[in-house]
Formats: sequence, structure tokens, C-alpha cells
Amino acid sequence: MTSALRAAATTEVVKRPGRWLALGVLVLAVLLVAVDATVLGLATPYISEDLKPSGTQLLWIGDVYSFVIAGLLVSMGSLGDRIGRKRLLLIGATAFGAVSVLNAYATTPELMILARALLGVAGATLMPATLALIRNLFHDPRERSLAVGVWGATASAGAAVGPVVGGFLLEHFWWGSVFLINLPVMAVLVVVGARLLPESRDPAPGPWDLTSVALSLVGMIGVVYAVKELAAHGPSPGALGAAALGAGALYRFVRRQLTLPTPLLDMRLFANRGFSGAVLADLLSVLGLSGLVFFLSQYLQLVQGMRPFEAGLAELPAAVGAVVAGLVAGSCARRFSVRSVVTGGLAAVGLALAALTLLDRSTGYPLIGTALLVVGLGAGFSFTVTADVILSSVPREQSGAASAVSETAYELGAALGIALLGSIVTGVYRGFPAPPGTPAAAHESLGGAVEVASALPADSAHALMAAAREAFVDGLALAAGSGAAVLLAASVASWFLLRGQRLEDGAEHP
Repeated sequence: MTSALRAAATTEVVKRPGRWLALGVLVLAVLLVAVDATVLGLATPYISEDLKPSGTQLLWIGDVYSFVIAGLLVSMGSLGDRIGRKRLLLIGATAFGAVSVLNAYATTPELMILARALLGVAGATLMPATLALIRNLFHDPRERSLAVGVWGATASAGAAVGPVVGGFLLEHFWWGSVFLINLPVMAVLVVVGARLLPESRDPAPGPWDLTSVALSLVGMIGVVYAVKELAAHGPSPGALGAAALGAGALYRFVRRQLTLPTPLLDMRLFANRGFSGAVLADLLSVLGLSGLVFFLSQYLQLVQGMRPFEAGLAELPAAVGAVVAGLVAGSCARRFSVRSVVTGGLAAVGLALAALTLLDRSTGYPLIGTALLVVGLGAGFSFTVTADVILSSVPREQSGAASAVSETAYELGAALGIALLGSIVTGVYRGFPAPPGTPAAAHESLGGAVEVASALPADSAHALMAAAREAFVDGLALAAGSGAAVLLAASVASWFLLRGQRLEDGAEHP
């Protein structure tokens, strides 16, 4: 192709009409996943009261979605590169809506865990496809940075809409209604996306290696399950066996990718220091945040006595900060540097989490609201820039696989965060001194203590709840401190790994 023809083609791609409308459809998928993730935290006390899960089952309800999605993201991203990202997105959105109904009408803890796992299968198709389609819609790097910022801001908006809408529904309907709000969003996504979204795929993808799919799934779930069990209960034959199985499967997965002519995941991507640094920053930052976020809604409702709608409004500053930061993160990274924006964002989140170690049962909202705002700003800057770095580090035909790596780091961090930090909260909580004869359910979760207290005389109920709330807050403060340490460590690592990394400026060639 001559330079003139190449320039003309580039201009045509960059100025493709309808790309912003197509982006609007893509962010609906992001909204779908973000709303689902945030409403669960608000619904947890109600699920606990209705389904009566044990403390371990409650953690599984919270993190099995992330376990499954982390195990399948790389496979689904690669599948989208092969069969078409638009096709995979529409199939996944339809399945996500259908499985949401199963979540809404679950009648036992076991069925709820299964429903969350199936939702993870469907969710694994959505996020890599949306980022990969953005990579193929926007070839001008500055436009792509803005598009990624809108994508990230929508995820944050979903985090804001989820608690508010979920809180309203929980006050007027049963807890299953929070999952049914996925249905209208899914319907719009499928109907409008079928018309507006362009199809894109790898022109020479090679076969989809099912052995690699199985190794990835077994490896990720095995390792995450082992970490969860070791954190909660210490060494045991089951946990050590799962760790060995998972590590062995991941080792075989990596070896297989290095020998296949068309691997499920091109391991050479990790030779790019910017790509590896961005992935590590995402994993560590989400790990430090997720456990705290999972328990914060319970703190606001069961310790501070807020209604669900009030708790949702109380968490808004984090989403507002993330939306604002996401929209300007690309410009800031070009004006200053990638590593300064990512490092500064992670450090800000770490310091905000450190401030939350001061929480007690009567902490005023100014401290909580300010900390949440700083968390949102820092996370918005960091996640938006790292997503842009990951997308711009690979050829367009590998954008699905690269996006899947980014999302895998996010979901793996979420699963590990809930497992590790959640286990800290649960471990501290279970040791609280309760009156003699208190049922074991009171030690499983704070929601269980509320239910037990409702059947006790007033004096006994007051003593039980005072001790339970004190223990829960102590665990939450310890988890916040642990999360702060992880975020500050991630900030230091990013300063070195992202040295010299810059976002693109000129239009890229197709």
C-alpha cells in the first residue's frame, strides 16, 4: 500500500461515522456488569437473612462470580478474536440476562452459589469484547483514550447507579429484584447492538485450543480456591491439593502457549514491560480494594443503621470521583507521564484506605465520604490509564486476548481480595465474646447476629449486637490497613515498571 493510500485509509478509519453511538452500546455491557457487582453488597444482609448461608457460603456467594470469570476471561477473549467480538458480546449479554433471573429466584445458598457461577460464565464474554471492540472502533490514540475513559467512567457510574437503584428496590421489593434490573439493560444492548456494532475478529486466528481452555480454567480456579481456603482456615489437605493442582495446570498452560503456533494467549505480550506493569498494577490495586468494598455496605447498614437506599447514596463519592478522573486521565498521562498518573492514583487510594483504619461504630460521614471520594479519584486515574496502556501495547488482531488479560487481572484481584481481606474480617469477627448459649449463626456473619438478636430479650440482644458490631468494625479496620499496604506497594512497583511508558499521540495505521 502506498503512503497516500495508507493515509487515506487511516483517515477513513479514524473518522468512521457512528463510532460514538457504537461506544454508547458497548458501555451498556459495562453498566450491566458494574451494577450487578455493586448491588450484591447491598443485598448481602437480605440474602443472609432469607437463605441463611454459613459464613463460608456467604463468601462463596460474594466471590464465586469472580472465580469463574477469572478462569474463563482469557479463553473468552481469545474466542471473541476467533468467532467475532460482536457475536460473542451479544450471546453473552443474552445469557447474562437469562441467568440474572436464576439469581433473583434462588431459594438455597447452594443454588445462589451456582447461579453466581453461571453469571460468571456469561460475564466472561462481556468485558473483553467491549474493550477489544473499542480498540477496533477508535484508531486515533487520543480518541481511544477518551473512549476508554468513557468506558471506565461508565463502570464507575454503574457502581453509583447500582447501590442507589438497588437500595430503592430493597426498600420496596424482595432482594431478588436487584438482579432483575439487568434485564432491560440487556434487552437494549442486544437489540441496538445488533444494528450498530461492527463485527471484528482476528483475520487468521487459528483453532481454539480446548486443552488450553481447560488448563486455564482449572489453574485459575484451583489457585484462587486454595488462597481462599488457606486464608480462612489455614493449611489443609484440600487447600494444598487445590494449590498444587492449580499451579500445575497454569504451568502446563504457559508451556503449551509457548509451543502452539496459534496460542490461546500469546505469552510474548508479557515481554512488554509497560503491558506487564499495567496488568500487575490492576491486579494489586483491585486486590487491595475489593475486600473492603464487599464489607463496606454491610458496615453502613448493620453497624451505622443506614437503610439500603441511604447506604447507596453514601457510597456515591467513590463513583463520582472515578467518573471525573476517568474522563481526564488520558490527557493527564500525556501531559505528565503514565507512571506519575498511575503511581499517584494508587498512592492516593492507599492513603484513603489507611484513613479508613480509623473507623469505629460512630465514625462520622465526613471521614467516610472524603475517603471514598479519594478512592474513586485514584482508582479512576489508575484503571483508565492502565487499560489504555494494555490496549495500545498489542496489535489490533490480538486486542481481545489482551483485553482479557486486563480483565483477568481485575477479576483475579477481586477474588483474591474478597478471599484474603474478607477472611481477615470474618476471622476477627468470629472471635467476639457472646453471651453463653448464643447460637453459632451469630458468629458466622453480622447478618446472622442480627437475626439471632431479634429472637432474644432486649438486654441480651443489645449486649450481643454491641459485641458483634465492635468485632466487625475491628476486622474491617484491619482489612483496610492490609489493603492500604497492598495499594502502596503497587504504587511503588508501578513507579519502576512503567518508567518511560507513554500513551500514543499520532493516528495509528490499520
